[in-house]
Amino acid sequence: MRLDEIKAAVVTGGASGLGEATARMLAAGGVKVALFDLDQAKGEALAAEIGGIFCAVDVTDEASMVAGFAAARAAHGPERLLVACAGIAPGAKTTAKGAPHPMGLFEKAIAINLTGAFRAMAHAATGMAALEPVGENAERGVMIATASVAAFDGQIGQAAYSASKAGLVGLTLPVARDLAPLGIRVMTIAPGLFETPMLKGLPQEVQDSLGRQTPFPSRLGRPSEYAAMVRSIIENPMLNGETIRLDGAIRLAPR
Repeated sequence: MRLDEIKAAVVTGGASGLGEATARMLAAGGVKVALFDLDQAKGEALAAEIGGIFCAVDVTDEASMVAGFAAARAAHGPERLLVACAGIAPGAKTTAKGAPHPMGLFEKAIAINLTGAFRAMAHAATGMAALEPVGENAERGVMIATASVAAFDGQIGQAAYSASKAGLVGLTLPVARDLAPLGIRVMTIAPGLFETPMLKGLPQEVQDSLGRQTPFPSRLGRPSEYAAMVRSIIENPMLNGETIRLDGAIRLAPR
């Protein structure tokens, strides 16, 4: 599918980090982007800059998601692309200092990272299914989820985060199979260590140290490189039902 065939897209977690880079890439290609996020100040500023729309959406809330898609479609028409970037990265051991892992924290990670992404995918797929197919492959749309290399190499203290991201890896193929008869492709990207707001908040020497853990290139990944992978997936119709590690060959150590 070409960018000029997409017309409209939804990016969850679109106000910053990987979502922001993706939104900028899409807008530069002529796509109207709806940013689903809870950071209103950043979201509205970015939407104004790229000619998109900001929708205050809590991905854990069904009514909020429904309202977001309604607003996005009213502004830009039906989306042919969903990129799900919204997520959190909590840290806690299964047991520590005589106490079990906080269940609320575990449930929150699953609710945002996994259930929230699937909620967006289910709504986007329902909208895409009603569209006319485009291009030589008769595609109706593309959906891309954001996992993490922690889905495969989870570190100490990452039980909740790794489980939520592994869930995204696990749903990629069955959702792709669900939607194949409709001409909707489904992919997941599993980034390694990237310059996200979480890592950018660390001291520079810590960022440099983390970057050196990546075999090549020995640095943190750039959000623009994630966005470039999104574009590659959009434009290559044989990419479907798979998770791509975007990680410079890193394999995370236990800690």
